[in-house]
Amino acid sequence: MKIQLKRIDNDYHFELKNERGHVTHIDSKPAVGGHDLAPSPMEYVLMGVAGCSAIDIISILKKQRQEITAYSAEVDGTRVEVDGAKPFKTITVTVYLEGDIASEKAKRAAELSFETYCSVSKTLEPTASISYKVIVNNKEV
Repeated sequence: MKIQLKRIDNDYHFELKNERGHVTHIDSKPAVGGHDLAPSPMEYVLMGVAGCSAIDIISILKKQRQEITAYSAEVDGTRVEVDGAKPFKTITVTVYLEGDIASEKAKRAAELSFETYCSVSKTLEPTASISYKVIVNNKEV
């Protein structure tokens, strides 16, 4: 896996491209000299957790023939200063599912994702505590 980064302006706006040609941007907040033209690198980390777990959960539920009519998630990260850096200390993911979905299957799919399959979560696990909850049709399971 390889990513290319190219500086766009004289500050902190960058274009990133993967090997398949997909392009995205990164910037920083004005408080640190950026122009807030794109998410920050740390926001992309949280987006990675959301996307990785979503792919896992939906894949597992589809294999179980569960009918998903809507999927969304919220990811909240808390950071702590360590030797000048500010890594995530805790990450909390709330998964919202709608459809004809058995609650126990949704809960198990999330458990498998976060505890076994999600490469992003597994990468962060040594330094951040990751927790999750699942809401199916407006009821926490």
